[in-house]
Amino acid sequence: MIPRQLLNPLMQALREVPAVCLLGPRQAGKTTLALEIGKRLGGLYLDLESEQDRTKLAEPEAYLERHMDKLVILDEVHRTPNLFPILRGLIDRARRNGQGNGRYLLLGSAALGLLRQSGESLAGRVRFLELMPLTVREPTGRDAATLWLRGGFPESLLAQSDEQSLRWRRDFIRTYLERDIPQFGPRIAADTLRRFWTMLAHRHGAPLNVAELARSLGVDAKTAGRYVDLLVDLLLARRLAPWRTNVGKRLIKAPRLYLRDSGLAHALLGIADLEALLAHPIAGASWEGFVIENVIASAPEGFEAYYYGTSGGAEIDLLLHLPGGRMWAIEVKRSLAPRPERGFHTACADLNPVRRFVVYPGTERFPLGQDVEAVSLSGLATELHGPHPSC
Repeated sequence: MIPRQLLNPLMQALREVPAVCLLGPRQAGKTTLALEIGKRLGGLYLDLESEQDRTKLAEPEAYLERHMDKLVILDEVHRTPNLFPILRGLIDRARRNGQGNGRYLLLGSAALGLLRQSGESLAGRVRFLELMPLTVREPTGRDAATLWLRGGFPESLLAQSDEQSLRWRRDFIRTYLERDIPQFGPRIAADTLRRFWTMLAHRHGAPLNVAELARSLGVDAKTAGRYVDLLVDLLLARRLAPWRTNVGKRLIKAPRLYLRDSGLAHALLGIADLEALLAHPIAGASWEGFVIENVIASAPEGFEAYYYGTSGGAEIDLLLHLPGGRMWAIEVKRSLAPRPERGFHTACADLNPVRRFVVYPGTERFPLGQDVEAVSLSGLATELHGPHPSC
């Protein structure tokens, strides 16, 4: 198993709360990580997509009560929402008996349904963690360029060739469209949603214009908005919110939309290898989204992520609001000789962030003037992931 950076936070959460809900898209590695946790803690694993394991839970309270002395891992728990009130009762009973935390590890492939169900039933008893696909901080044996091209899903990244990786991603997209997405929302024609998903790939990193997407797809704006919501809830797309604090400027208010895994975006666009990617018009926006996802994955607990833009052209690709009120401004460049745009300097003058970075594909770190540093993605991710990112 590739050591995941979420392993230690997950172990700590199980020591502190009765239930931990591990969210993430399918095939991101949730089950592998949960089985490793179960091996370390002597846990019981139940896959709720398995008919045999669902049969064990025909009388769920009686079955789970027999296993009150161990960690119970429930995979794809959104399939059995009736379990949540039962888990609440068992957790409260264990608390009254003086039994400790770390009783249940719940795995789910979507944020929307799982958050709604568990939020109502397990309030005050559950902690949510998100497992993203593999990042630059995890020892995969693949370089950053390969990670960017193939994305972070383990089966795609670790494939023997780019061709095999692309086939896996295309199968993954087809499975989501035909089997998984219909489980979480109203029935949507697979061809329609594929076209919509591909349109988002072409607009990767652009301000979200739902009305324009609706016209292109031939549906009303409300329907297009629901499609966006669904991909966001399935942790396949990210809406990066604009910074809204009043700075006396006309701020851009539309969120930016990114496909969270660069490999899926490239598969939707038919990009087969690194040469094709570097020649494609999406290369800059794709690299920007790849950097943003990796930086967010490395940020400390309690952070908030935004972008900053004004009608006058001031812009910051990623603005991190860290615990304690500190702000880091991050510009993303594909060039090996990066230079921040004038708009970045103007935006920094507006907001006065304590750190200013330009992330580029190289490995060296060097100053660019005006308190701005050029830094590699792995270097910035490592600095952010420290217990107390420096001011």
